[in-house]
Amino acid sequence: MPLYIGVMSGTSLDGLDIALVEQAQTTRLLASHYTAMPADLGCQLLELCHSGDDEIARSAVAEQQWARLAAQAIHELLQREQLQPQQIRAIGSHGQTVRHEPQRGFTVQIGNPALLAELTGIAVVSDFRRRDVAAGGQGAPLVPAFHQALFGSQQRRAILNVGGFSNLTLLAPQQPVRGFDCGPGNVLLDAWIHRHRGEAFDRDGAWAASGHVDPALLQTLLADSYFGRRGPKSTGREHFNLDWLLERLQHAPPLAAADVQATLLELTANSVASALQHNLPGAEELLVCGGGAHNLRLMQRLSELLPGCSVASTDTRGLPADWIEAMAFAWLAHCCLEGIAANCPEVTGARGPRILGAIYPA
Repeated sequence: MPLYIGVMSGTSLDGLDIALVEQAQTTRLLASHYTAMPADLGCQLLELCHSGDDEIARSAVAEQQWARLAAQAIHELLQREQLQPQQIRAIGSHGQTVRHEPQRGFTVQIGNPALLAELTGIAVVSDFRRRDVAAGGQGAPLVPAFHQALFGSQQRRAILNVGGFSNLTLLAPQQPVRGFDCGPGNVLLDAWIHRHRGEAFDRDGAWAASGHVDPALLQTLLADSYFGRRGPKSTGREHFNLDWLLERLQHAPPLAAADVQATLLELTANSVASALQHNLPGAEELLVCGGGAHNLRLMQRLSELLPGCSVASTDTRGLPADWIEAMAFAWLAHCCLEGIAANCPEVTGARGPRILGAIYPA
């Protein structure tokens, strides 16, 4: 059976997820590998999310470093699994998003796929989002088609991916798959805890759980026009970032830092629950993947806000929450090589189905 590798580097900038999958009638995870993002590279990539001096050269240098990091991680995975590069049909590389502005007609993921192919000796499929944007779509989220392939059933089910941002996939019998970005996932939570405690993330949501939600601040945050828009829609650091939060805190009474964290977690939970209730009323099950699946406080709040809907990690269905997205980009590489359209026009707003990705032969 054909073997593929998926590489996912998300907006959290914590590291690279590498998934080895077997692609037959279904996608089966065989092995996985994680490599942490070096601090200096993470800073470079974060800076590229905003305008600055010498961006072209800085971007070129950063994506070389990213490709070398990915290649090293792939070699480590292959060595551990006793596989040779020629046994892998292709690498599906998401790259690192540094700009996402589909309303202006562009999205940018860097990762030097040509260098990655050269360093690994494996064909690389990358640049999945721009074809959808070229067809008038948002270019995101791309995982709903894969979620449908994995989880489609005869019940009203939603899949929630919580990384830096949160996105929903909505599945219902005899209906086309739907989905969209809900808004911030971990991006504001991570930024706030790093600012005040120097930590990369709020483990288990413990710091948020120690604070109290401020209703006035929550309503101020939810008043952002993004939350009122219907899909197709997608978002990123260009919209929701630490400056966005600080601007709104200027108009709020002084709050304890833990109370702000609690309110930010409530923002994530509330925006997801509201979107699900409005777009898939009567949902029976919400399966959560991505880093947010490990946030115990977030999972608790989702369960409380969605009575009558079972909330659980995708782990409970035998699909590890940490590796779903990397698996998705392995699957997207397969679809590209097989000439299968892999976007969902109902999700992204594209003019129709499109084959996604650019191929860099080994």
